Amino acid sequence: MEKKRILLVDDDELITMSLEMIISAAEEFCIVGKGKSGREAVALYDRYEPDVLLMDIRMEDMNGLEAAERILQKHPDACILFLTTFSDDEYIIKALELGVRGYLLKQDYPSLLSSLQAVINGQRVFGGEVTDKLPDLMENKSVKYDYEGAGITEKEYQVIQLVADGLSNKEISEKIFLSEGTVRNYLSAALEKLNLRDRTQLAIFYLKHC
Repeated sequence: MEKKRILLVDDDELITMSLEMIISAAEEFCIVGKGKSGREAVALYDRYEPDVLLMDIRMEDMNGLEAAERILQKHPDACILFLTTFSDDEYIIKALELGVRGYLLKQDYPSLLSSLQAVINGQRVFGGEVTDKLPDLMENKSVKYDYEGAGITEKEYQVIQLVADGLSNKEISEKIFLSEGTVRNYLSAALEKLNLRDRTQLAIFYLKHC
């Protein structure tokens, strides 16, 4: 089995050592690099292009949010999972807007390995405390959007809603009686019209503007 490659970036050496021990002990993962700042994260991502970048937010030189934004501009498919001590609303909102794959608090470390696997599989992962905040954050950020004015058709809007509900293309096709290929076409069209990168950003966009 080919191991999934993890890049660790955290300015706390003890945390990095602990994470390295936990991750390296799992057969399915290996650590390809370690950094201590957002600036290092950007350089190391370019060098290794890992399966997952596991990164803190508050760091010297450049914080994790700034690093994630730079990385995603150059590598739109980058899989970034934040692991941080801080559940500040503005951090969570910015992370959602960037389209990162997950936001865990360091107290959620028992679920770290399953979270890494989940984001590799294309899922979004949020720690318990973060999940509890999401409804209020989304409500506070909600602004009605003119989907019709953006050229979104009725079927495309239906697909957007189901993507936001967390359904896969297969599940959507079964629910609205369309082929998976047709669902993919509707999804691609919606992403292009809304200038979004992937289904994660699409779901977040919908939740913010519903």
